[in-house]
Amino acid sequence: MVTIRDVAKESGFSSTTVSIVLNNAPLARYIPPATKNKIEHAAHKLGYRPNQFARSLRSKRSHTVGVMVFDMTDPYCTLVLRGIENTLYQASYLPILTDVHNERSRFERYLELLLDRRIEGLIVLANWLFLDINLLGDLEKSRIPTAMIGCELKTDSISSVIVDNELGGYLALEHLYSLGHRKIAFIRGPRALIDSSPRWRGIRRCARHYELELDPRLVVDLPESRDPLSSFEAGQKLTEELIRLKHSFTALLAFDDMSAFGAIRALNHAGIRVPEHCSVIGFDDVATSALYTPSLTTVRQPMEAMGESAVKIVINGINAVLEKRNGVGASHHKVAPELVARESTRKLV
Repeated sequence: MVTIRDVAKESGFSSTTVSIVLNNAPLARYIPPATKNKIEHAAHKLGYRPNQFARSLRSKRSHTVGVMVFDMTDPYCTLVLRGIENTLYQASYLPILTDVHNERSRFERYLELLLDRRIEGLIVLANWLFLDINLLGDLEKSRIPTAMIGCELKTDSISSVIVDNELGGYLALEHLYSLGHRKIAFIRGPRALIDSSPRWRGIRRCARHYELELDPRLVVDLPESRDPLSSFEAGQKLTEELIRLKHSFTALLAFDDMSAFGAIRALNHAGIRVPEHCSVIGFDDVATSALYTPSLTTVRQPMEAMGESAVKIVINGINAVLEKRNGVGASHHKVAPELVARESTRKLV
């Protein structure tokens, strides 16, 4: 590795002078431009790169932001992480990405390691979080600017960016109702999952508005699981169960896109064509939704925008710390979802 001493030897100036110039120290303004040019030319010729670790020790800044994901295998993460990465790149911050596998012990250990590396901010992507109050306490104790995506915490220290799940549930049922469907089956989310309750609340509110009676025999729940991909298999099994019970339905509203994919497979295996015999709608708009056959009608979460928003919140918090601004508390953003109509739903004939 090329050092300050190597540049000093090449340029003919002292190591102190070279260090002042290359670190743009306050004393650099007293050094003649010709001297600066020679030093910078020598550094470029030798391929000198500053030691960022040493520089961060001096400045007490790391320009890094920790990004904790609860389960990296979840397709939901892809676009959110793209939004996070792009925005951090534009702001010259380096993300340190960790996958906690939905394990509390791993979460605690990774949080400890990130804090040891002096991250300046923290973004938590709670894509499949079964709420744990103690875990939230660990986050609050970190005392660095923190934003959580997918979970609203109602605290004064941890910011949040969430989608309006209740509105999303309303939009999904309203779409099926507008197509003439009245006998609708529902695959609800796991009861302990934080997104499940507001989505079902939105569905019930829509049903009341249109005076639509929901048949409890057509309502099933995804089992609790720490694996977000398990909803595909569970969606298939639950739909097979609905078909076996022979309570007729012309549409199915799934908790998420993965359970919708599983439902479509079960319907196809039973000779029930989608959407000719049964319309299916999901939630999230993961990347494969548009590529599936038939392409999936779904409720889109603006995932890249959510990642971007979380980064901006955290960077604003970092700047507040640097500028010693008081009164900058947590901010809570709720973004609107969007219905995306594709081939898996059609008007009832």
